[in-house]
Amino acid sequence: MHFQPTEEQRDLRAGVRELLAGRYGREALRASVDTGVAVDRGLWRELGEAGFFALRLPESAGGVGLGLPEAVLVFEEAGRALLPGPLVATHLAAGVVPGAAAGTAVVTAFDLAGGLVAHLGEADAVLGEPGAQGMPAGSPVRSVDPLTPLHRVESLPGDVSQYRSAGALLTAALQVGSALRTVELAVRYAGEREQFGQPIGAFQAVKHLCARMLVRAEVARTAVYAAAVTGNPGEVAAAKLLADEAAVRGARDCLQVHGGMGFTWEADVHLHLKRAWVRAEQWCTAGEAEELLAAELLDSAA
Repeated sequence: MHFQPTEEQRDLRAGVRELLAGRYGREALRASVDTGVAVDRGLWRELGEAGFFALRLPESAGGVGLGLPEAVLVFEEAGRALLPGPLVATHLAAGVVPGAAAGTAVVTAFDLAGGLVAHLGEADAVLGEPGAQGMPAGSPVRSVDPLTPLHRVESLPGDVSQYRSAGALLTAALQVGSALRTVELAVRYAGEREQFGQPIGAFQAVKHLCARMLVRAEVARTAVYAAAVTGNPGEVAAAKLLADEAAVRGARDCLQVHGGMGFTWEADVHLHLKRAWVRAEQWCTAGEAEELLAAELLDSAA
């Protein structure tokens, strides 16, 4: 089996990367951090027009009519660009919440543990929440990620169980994109920064650090792609577990390569780490993934 993206899938990924590079490059990212505005409504509508949210919606319903394999490629690019906002929830809400598919509505979800909801103050609807109930009230909670505002709510009535597997996989794709981007950042800096008269990338310790980052990211990417094809819940859980590790450890290793520069506000590395920490708690945590995999192993051994 040749397990490679088709030409159409490669074109889709390239198109999304080009769109995000032109519309949400580094300057736009830093502007978002400075202003604290995580959801740009104009960009949200542009994403809707490009089919980002309606990607898996049937053509008969006004969507693009593609599947999870294409969706993970698109979300990988969004993760690479550190695109903020409740991307996964709005994508899952296409065809369910009016305006979600077109990007005219921002939809969040009860996908975090501890009664926390991301982007509640910027959202128009909550996935799984009965429309008659309206938006739940919540109190702001300080977030480690400046572009993922959090609120704590007393009750979580919204039922997202039917979306949990797809949500975990798409979040894993975001993590993979971030992990691959930190590899790029680390390798570029290692080639530019000189110490003792030569680039630090020439030193074995730095080479090994970058190599381990790449291996983790590629293993996670392979797992995400495979889970997108099979849709197996166990494989989705394993993909999320691997992707979370690749994103978090990759960002930490990238900080190590950058040295003291990586810990400054001017660098982007800390933004990848903070976002990776938040995503690791969304839709499927490490503990939940491990429990699911352990249960599958017990069932297969019985």
